[in-house]
Amino acid sequence: MSEITDLQAFEFLQSIEQRSFESAALSPSEEDLSRLWTGVGFRISGNNYVVRLTEVAEIISIPRYTKVPGAKAWVKGLANIRGTLLPIMDLHGFLGRKAPHALRRQRLLVINHRDIHCGVIVDEVLGLNHYEDEEWVKDIPINDEVMAPYLKGGFYSGENLWTVFSLKALAETPSFRQVALV
Repeated sequence: MSEITDLQAFEFLQSIEQRSFESAALSPSEEDLSRLWTGVGFRISGNNYVVRLTEVAEIISIPRYTKVPGAKAWVKGLANIRGTLLPIMDLHGFLGRKAPHALRRQRLLVINHRDIHCGVIVDEVLGLNHYEDEEWVKDIPINDEVMAPYLKGGFYSGENLWTVFSLKALAETPSFRQVALV
């Protein structure tokens, strides 16, 4: 068995260091990453939307919940999520639409914006989407006027337009904050 000298070990470590520097030079820089817009794709009423990742605290399956007396019909109830009470809101109901019967793919997008902490039911979560800042389009066609206050431009991915839905704008809407029957 041959012995490795201190000099050979040192040269070996230097070669590893050199390859690491070369590899780092090929990796995207922080500046390149800052130009990427990352969002969570979701579907509601057959339309695809994307919400900025920073607006979503978490995505969970719809938990069991308890109805809240005196709340509007689109407030489904309260769920205990890891010891915290989470209001469950039906986006279809809030928008004045009939909610589809419980779909297996329905998920909860959890909002944690200022003093609003709740889960919003969507039909399906489609995964993470990444876009270059240059792909953003400010003026988009609005096919659904009820959604218009929450739409903030979009991104083209090939020929498909992913419309940006703002959970922040939804959470700041006075009618969304007013959940009690009056």
